[in-house]
Amino acid sequence: MALKRHHKIVIGSFSSIIIIYIIVTSILLNGIIVKQTLNHNTVIREIENLQADTQSKLNELTINLIQTKEDIRTLNSELGSIDEEFTLLKASTSADFSGIVEYAIKSVVTIRTDVGQGTGFIIDERGYVITNAHVLVGGSKINAITYDQKSMNAEFIGYNGPLDIVLLKIPGDYEKLELDDSENVQVGEKVIAIGNPLGLQFSVSEGIVSAVHRQGIVEEGEYIQTDAALNPGNSGGPLINKKGLVIGINNFKIGSGESLGFALESNYIREAVNKISQEALNQTLM
Repeated sequence: MALKRHHKIVIGSFSSIIIIYIIVTSILLNGIIVKQTLNHNTVIREIENLQADTQSKLNELTINLIQTKEDIRTLNSELGSIDEEFTLLKASTSADFSGIVEYAIKSVVTIRTDVGQGTGFIIDERGYVITNAHVLVGGSKINAITYDQKSMNAEFIGYNGPLDIVLLKIPGDYEKLELDDSENVQVGEKVIAIGNPLGLQFSVSEGIVSAVHRQGIVEEGEYIQTDAALNPGNSGGPLINKKGLVIGINNFKIGSGESLGFALESNYIREAVNKISQEALNQTLM
């Protein structure tokens, strides 16, 4: 039976709706697929970037670990070298000083400026150090190096020009060296000098007291004469007796002769440090 005209219109309209629906659905699905594809590509790129960044950081971490291991090996090597030198130092001194060297050397520091170097030693647990004033002449920076090779800036507290004494301060807590009464020093008693002659850090030389109460270059102060070897770099280091006490600060030698070294007596060191400390305190209170 032939379709009537209105039937054809209904069927045609329905067909058109279906076709339009299919087209719209296809477009929407295609859009979703395209969007998902773009999102997928973006995620892949982000993952690749993250992987590259992670790999870069891993490489950097590996390099740092390698450098750290190398630094540790170097430090261990240096510490081993210091221990070997220390063993040799103890062996080079008599049995009278074998234990004293081990104790005293840890309270000695190297003093360096931008123009030269010398020696100092710790006289107070809070890090107060004394050295010779002439060690600092011409320098603008003061650096202290401890026996365990820690390097740090030293604060200038004050000085006594006539006695050639400077008081410095370094951060930290330390073992100190005690000052003996230099009036009790006897000619002929054995002593050791600790210092950095010609840049050779923490060297020990042994000798005897050749004379006491010698006059120095200036009128102030009296000096112990010793045949313990003193060289440039020893200035400011301690002269120590068999009790492990400081009896003088190594100051100068007579270059035209041999074994003619001089150390400012400990009683004058005490006097100079007390005066410097009091002056520094007065300036703080002003």
